[in-house]
Amino acid sequence: MSSLSCGIVGLPNVGKSTIFSALTNVAAESANYPFTTIEPNIAVVDIPDSRLTKLHNLLNSKKNIPTSLKFVDIAGLVEGASKGEGLGNKFLANIREVDAIAHILRCFEGEVTHVLETVDPIRDLEIINLELAISDLQILEKRLTKLEKLKKGNNKDSIKEFEIVKKISNLLNDNRNIDLEKDFDVNDLDIIRQLNLISTKPMLYVLNYGNESINEDKIGHLKETIEKKGGSYIEIYGLLESEIKDLNDEEKNLFLDEYDIKETGLKVLISKAYSILNLITFYTAGTDETRAWSIMNNTKAPIAAGKIHSDFQKGFIRAEIIGFEDYMQYGSEEAVKNKGLIRSEGKEYLVKDGDIIHFRYNV
Repeated sequence: MSSLSCGIVGLPNVGKSTIFSALTNVAAESANYPFTTIEPNIAVVDIPDSRLTKLHNLLNSKKNIPTSLKFVDIAGLVEGASKGEGLGNKFLANIREVDAIAHILRCFEGEVTHVLETVDPIRDLEIINLELAISDLQILEKRLTKLEKLKKGNNKDSIKEFEIVKKISNLLNDNRNIDLEKDFDVNDLDIIRQLNLISTKPMLYVLNYGNESINEDKIGHLKETIEKKGGSYIEIYGLLESEIKDLNDEEKNLFLDEYDIKETGLKVLISKAYSILNLITFYTAGTDETRAWSIMNNTKAPIAAGKIHSDFQKGFIRAEIIGFEDYMQYGSEEAVKNKGLIRSEGKEYLVKDGDIIHFRYNV
């Protein structure tokens, strides 16, 4: 399982709990997550993985173990949360604890009353984003005051941090999204991470439809607004998926066909959350067990080995790598070896998505 998590946020009555309930049905486990006295729920959800299924079927392994990701259902934010409205400070603190954000936007009418009485997803998007930005600006202002004093002594580290913090503050005040790759040097990122700002976390917008979805013009305008911000979105029928979660696969597919849905929104949500966290998957494969492991992109081989067991990392000798496509083409490790397609890689090797790895170690 990845140690990273994705928080589900939004205004009250936008369908967060419905979506989380559907997620929980596919969860490996679910429990209360003790962030604060107002405890969000956590679900550990298996990552859909066709490559793992193919490997398992090819090898007929006794065990087939997917990797997983934590989803955290955070209580609804309200306008004024950054000033403490509606226990806002507690819920904003909860959001700081997650690594990515799934922002649920209500795109349906219906009997459930919207907290602001009318359904307007663009307004909702702006309210939440403003509260998150204000919350970050409060932290940045305090930090700038402290750094202002420290940099007077010509402390180079304080001067550098002051410049970075000031730049972030200016971006937020200008109502601009923060793009870490575009706006900052790679050497700035450690300083930014230590600030633990909500605005620097990757965000995915989730357009939540219902039986009475809002009109197409509003939906089109919403998508344009998200794209202009450089954001990404997925579409999901949260209520439908919650209702069909207990059906068998055949019955579920009939319902999805009726709504012309090719893939469940839940699967898309899980996969997209995995992607925005910059995670990749490598595999260990054999007749006893075929298993997927999640690591950050650009992880070196010894650290990847440590995901399996700390001894693998401490005593790392080399990693024997087979590409997924090669394994599937030739059908066995022996056949791949005979073709000369097993690579031996050392400590500096950056593990690639889809690598099938056998680690050699000695402790």
